[in-house]
Amino acid sequence: MKESTFYLIVYAWIAMAIFIFPLVIKFVAPYGRHATMKWGAMIDNRTGWILMELPALLVFTGFYLFGTGSRPAVTWVFFGMWVLHYINRTVIFPFRIRTKGKKMPLAIVFMAIGFNFMNGFINGYYLGTIASEKQYPLSYLADPRFIGGIVIFILGMFINWQSDNTLIHLRKPGDTGYVIPRKGFFRFVSCPNHMGEIIEWSGFALMTWCSPALAFAVWTLVNLMPRAIHHHKWYNETFPDYPSERKALLPFIL
Repeated sequence: MKESTFYLIVYAWIAMAIFIFPLVIKFVAPYGRHATMKWGAMIDNRTGWILMELPALLVFTGFYLFGTGSRPAVTWVFFGMWVLHYINRTVIFPFRIRTKGKKMPLAIVFMAIGFNFMNGFINGYYLGTIASEKQYPLSYLADPRFIGGIVIFILGMFINWQSDNTLIHLRKPGDTGYVIPRKGFFRFVSCPNHMGEIIEWSGFALMTWCSPALAFAVWTLVNLMPRAIHHHKWYNETFPDYPSERKALLPFIL
């Protein structure tokens, strides 16, 4: 593929995210606590999670293992960060969640597969095929963008994992009801797991300093900000004693 064609795809992907944001902010994704049969056929929640996340792991990894690029040593750090996140999301997290008997619409699974395939493709193709030693020499490890980015990435991952762990342990085995989470970053926002993931991929964009990673960060925000706002509204409507000072996504702000 010509580089010009590739960059056109990336910029179009960013433009699409910006264009649909006003629409998705009003759209309540019908899975989890918002699940509904109106979207047609349903699939087991755990199976759905695995199928949704798998393309980002396989496609990205495929370009590193079978791509034609030089794959500078520094880019293997990026590879490690990406794979660490998606092994957790694809292989570990789905088997930790206590959602026995819960389902999600198959339509949502297919949309998420397309989303993760696209992000795995543009980032894997760029870092595994286009990226060069000139762009990422070993000295880049001391670059402020790399240092700041990896610190932000790790911070976001910590917030995301800690928050997921809090949610998982809210329920005892066999329980299916919802309770108010109160530990960790849940003291400040309704969805610190989403906040952590947004921080994480913003750090990845800074660390790699490339347009495909920026596209992924933009899409992560467009995807998860509405989700957090809808969760926050649901919490407030469901629990009369829900903490009034708690925000949806950004402490003290949103």
